[in-house]
Amino acid sequence: MAAATLPTSIRLRPQTLALAIALAMPATCAFAQETTEAAKEKDPTTLGTIEVSAERRIENIQKVPVSITVVSGEKLDVIKSGGEDVRFLSGRLPSLNIESSFGRAFPRFYIRGLGNTDFDLNASQPVSLVYDDVVQENPILKGFPVFDVDQVELLRGPQGTLFGRNSPAGVVKFESVRPSQEFGGYGRISYGSYGTTNIEGAVGGAFSPTVSARFSGLYQRRGNWVDNTFTGENDALEGYKEYAARFQLLIAPSDGFEALLNVHKRHLNGTARLFRANIIRPGTNDLVAGFERDQVSIDGQNFQNLDQIGGNARLTWNFGKVSLFSITGYESVDTLSRGDIDGGYRAVFAPPSGPGFIPFTAESADGLPSHRQFTQEFRLQSNDWGRFDWQGGLYYFDEDFTVDSLNYDTLAGGSLNGFAQQRQSTKAWAIYLSGDYDVNDALKLRGGIRYTKDEKDFTADRLIAPPFSPVFIGRLATQTSDSDVSWDISATWAVNDRTNFYARLANGFRAPSIQGRLLFGDTISTADSETVLSRELGIKTDFWDNRARVSLGVFDYTVNNQQLTAVGGGANFNRLINARRVEGHGYELDFEAYLTPDLLVTFGASLNDTKIKDPTLAVQGCGGGCTVVDPAGAVPGTYSIDGNRLPQAPKHIYNLTARYGIPMGDGELYFYTDWAYRGEVEFFLYDSIEFTGKPLVEGGLRIGYNWADGRQEVAIYGRNINNRETVVGGIDFNNLTGFVNEPRIVGLEYKTSF
Repeated sequence: MAAATLPTSIRLRPQTLALAIALAMPATCAFAQETTEAAKEKDPTTLGTIEVSAERRIENIQKVPVSITVVSGEKLDVIKSGGEDVRFLSGRLPSLNIESSFGRAFPRFYIRGLGNTDFDLNASQPVSLVYDDVVQENPILKGFPVFDVDQVELLRGPQGTLFGRNSPAGVVKFESVRPSQEFGGYGRISYGSYGTTNIEGAVGGAFSPTVSARFSGLYQRRGNWVDNTFTGENDALEGYKEYAARFQLLIAPSDGFEALLNVHKRHLNGTARLFRANIIRPGTNDLVAGFERDQVSIDGQNFQNLDQIGGNARLTWNFGKVSLFSITGYESVDTLSRGDIDGGYRAVFAPPSGPGFIPFTAESADGLPSHRQFTQEFRLQSNDWGRFDWQGGLYYFDEDFTVDSLNYDTLAGGSLNGFAQQRQSTKAWAIYLSGDYDVNDALKLRGGIRYTKDEKDFTADRLIAPPFSPVFIGRLATQTSDSDVSWDISATWAVNDRTNFYARLANGFRAPSIQGRLLFGDTISTADSETVLSRELGIKTDFWDNRARVSLGVFDYTVNNQQLTAVGGGANFNRLINARRVEGHGYELDFEAYLTPDLLVTFGASLNDTKIKDPTLAVQGCGGGCTVVDPAGAVPGTYSIDGNRLPQAPKHIYNLTARYGIPMGDGELYFYTDWAYRGEVEFFLYDSIEFTGKPLVEGGLRIGYNWADGRQEVAIYGRNINNRETVVGGIDFNNLTGFVNEPRIVGLEYKTSF
């Protein structure tokens, strides 16, 4: 279904609309306050204080000099209700995009346009994901399901002073609900389209006056719903079964010590990403005529298995004037994903074949048969030292893993005909110090500095050379080592107790990366360290008697030696490169208000304008049928990417939610709708007509009734209610193969809290 378009007479530029809303809201709300007599007669409904740990201390979000968006409570429950993985956050927060060519197992995060399109299990990302104070470095770890979470914080801009590894773009931070002495919990069950089932719950309470616990779990399932017209099998693909569990134990024998212990596990069994051959109409970025989302024609195997287990221990000693924190984390994951990469059946030299032109078969798998991550952090923090407070610490990171890359001969029954293996060991350590100083009641200054040392040892072996690839059999090895000093300084000026201006200057660092997919190449590529300098100004204010709040920030940044990945191309080979310079600028807006006592509205908007600036940088174009619009590079078959925007970096992101409640009987009938807009994106470093993703608009709707003071609730919900169908990613080495967004899901949900 094509997206609806506005008549020309009422179209507005997206950035103009967003800024107009931001500037008009205070005046509009003030007008509403003066004219809505009915609202005056009711007790005022106000927004609660949002507390965040962006500076590793609990603070009011309005007083923190960082661009932050928080999602929690009902809004978080609503936008994840359709059974989607962590990608449900994409476009729901300003400047955040998440995509994947690996299905549910391997999300790729982008903040302010900065990310990494690399699909290799060794890929480094500039967006750090922190779950319960532990960094999740490997991209597979970043896909852990979201359940029983207190809140999600998106911290934009470099966060390298206080947060772990590789965060020059920002941090996505998840915090699980902690155990408490009070007995309680919840249960939620829903059922929807394609047998989409979600069962989620938690229970916790006290074992003794000093020990409490909380157990939470999640089960998700979707039945296969895509027919394979080649094999004639109905409902053959796109299903999954996944469960995850978390057990937490909180031990607090005294006011001076507590230990929070966490063990968690995940298991996933389902379909890998479903690639579809020649679904893009040549010369356009439209789906071909007659495209059916619930049909595919492939002759290879398609599956995905994943097992993850981990734990952490967070210990706190309160010595009065200072507190000592110890955070120990361990993660291990084992996964294998196999897919029919050519997206069709057979090949032009082995007819019949299709859909469309299939020059050769491509069926491959990638797995992590061995993985281990260990982290340790010690942090010392001052407690109420008057005008000056500080914190400092030591951080250690140790990771070892093995990546298997396998190729199969589909025409010979799927027999193995290619095998390569990568092994990498990473050790890094850091020391950091930060502080803040109250110059007076209105002005606060903050600053921090961090020294990081990072070392990697890497080997790659091609054990079986697939057809049409170099015949090298053996081992290649390399290593990297680098250090850096990251820093940030900021100032917050409180105009009054409701309004704060802030300014921030921050430097970030990403350690060198290594790429060695020897299945179809003979070389190891490395990317040197990248650094980013970010500048940011903003205002955060509450108004309309605490019934509305707004945060608006503008930023620009410069990345030197940006790490990029030339993915695919005619040789189907991943290659790391450094762009001499990348520039970006834009704004972020978060708005939330009770427009009436019963109507809560949120609006988010962002502009991210990115540009690669390197006249010498060229990459290989697609290998099958696309129209590259970049100028030719110095080497035949390559194209200059100087001036291009970053891949998967939408210029515009908007999101809107509205909730209206009507008291009814002993409860409340409510209506909740949410909408997200993600602008046009390029799938690859080069610009092409076909591999340009169209703007994507998806909406959600929920109608529910709650009673017993909100402890019981039943609702019907819909995700992607406008049933938008569009290509969200591509495979470029063979033909015009792509994959599409999630289908419309409609379901029924019941929740109880106790």
